[in-house]
Amino acid sequence: MSLTIALGLWGIRRKNTMWGDESVTYQLAHRDLSQIWHTAQHVDLVHALYYAVMHEIFGLFGGGLLTLRLPSVLAMSVAASGVGLLALRLAGPRAGLLAGLVFSLLPQVQKYAQEGRSYAMVCALVTWATYALVVSVPHRARWRWAVYGSTMLLACLLHEFVVLALVAHGVTLVVSRVPRAVLRAWSAAAAGVVAGLLPLAIWSAGQSGQVSWIGGPVRLRGVLVVAVLGVACARAPLGVRGPVRLSALAVPILVLPTFLLLIASPVKPIFVDRYVLYSSIGGALLLGAWMDYFHRRQQSHRNAWIAAVAVLAALVQPSMSLRTPQSRSNDVTAIGAAVRREGRPGDGLLYLSGQHRILTAANPEDTRFLTDLALAQDPVSSNTLAGVELPARDIAARMLGFDRIVAVRDPAGAHSPANPPEQAKTSTLRRHFREYGTTHVNGARVTVYVRDHDPSPKAGLDPADRERAVG
Repeated sequence: MSLTIALGLWGIRRKNTMWGDESVTYQLAHRDLSQIWHTAQHVDLVHALYYAVMHEIFGLFGGGLLTLRLPSVLAMSVAASGVGLLALRLAGPRAGLLAGLVFSLLPQVQKYAQEGRSYAMVCALVTWATYALVVSVPHRARWRWAVYGSTMLLACLLHEFVVLALVAHGVTLVVSRVPRAVLRAWSAAAAGVVAGLLPLAIWSAGQSGQVSWIGGPVRLRGVLVVAVLGVACARAPLGVRGPVRLSALAVPILVLPTFLLLIASPVKPIFVDRYVLYSSIGGALLLGAWMDYFHRRQQSHRNAWIAAVAVLAALVQPSMSLRTPQSRSNDVTAIGAAVRREGRPGDGLLYLSGQHRILTAANPEDTRFLTDLALAQDPVSSNTLAGVELPARDIAARMLGFDRIVAVRDPAGAHSPANPPEQAKTSTLRRHFREYGTTHVNGARVTVYVRDHDPSPKAGLDPADRERAVG
């Protein structure tokens, strides 16, 4: 637990940068609870509970960058302690220590321990729900199953795909051949979780367009490495005998959630590794128990500890890169700074597409002196993430009233929406403006456009010459 906190605090500010999803958390958590609820009617319903929790935390401790990320650090440390206790119960003290260390050092755990999103909290809840499951099997007390069910339900309400962990738990009990009374108790708890989740699942189905960005090749390298190592470790006789064996618990939660999302993805692309971050619990349990098994089998404990240190060192290697702004898919701090640097007071501001407005909303000072040409109603008053935009004709008319426009655009090669407002933006720029210079930042391009009649002697210069002229 202490190691997880230390790793979480190390480089937690990432050079005072923030990425897009964190920016959404930051913006919505600063709204009041009624605004969060009204916004959830339109978008991000699946994260509404998390935003409400973060709103209360911001109210208590202030809404800064550290407050945004510290709850994830603490939640992941709670998850690490739960993993250690699970391994202690199922495989002994040394396995518990090693599993906790492995979990803390997993790259994906370190990454999401420093993010202002719900995934660390989800991982902590699933870990302790799993511990409640293991404890409930031999004792069978109803209150224990109630604790299990309520913890799983809370995790599901933070992220719907936690229901896949429920499936993994069911497989664990079947493989373990527990008594029918235990299966009935688990089934009742599972039914309660599904019933509690069902309204959210039905309601949020209408917002499925939010995951339309998921597509293209699935990046599985990190997930597959842990899964393959874990399954390989499971071939050894790990843990102690009991109602639930360590392998029977760890392999399903490691493999099943990822597998189920992947087989659904050809129909609807929904696989993102952070959605099943909690599968890391299984990998850590298996790796920790295997290192303990290897230690016991070796006549020379020195060789065993060398092997353990080698495994842990391999997990540490990516740690440095995870604490850089480039480790995320975009950098809203850099995007906002580029807009402020390139724009002049009175310039027009355009987002291609309008959803990119989210990328500069965390710090209004970056766009304070620019005029948002397409905005009809701001995000807060419209209870949306990116605001409501004007009709296509009005956007084009407003653009023609400016000689300079700063445009926040998709990265080179990214596909832009083809709806009428977006078409009006691009066609007006193409017909009446020319590119003055482009700044490439992580996740976006910030381009300055000027009217063809711009009398500036530098208007026709290419970006390199422009920099020399300005300098």
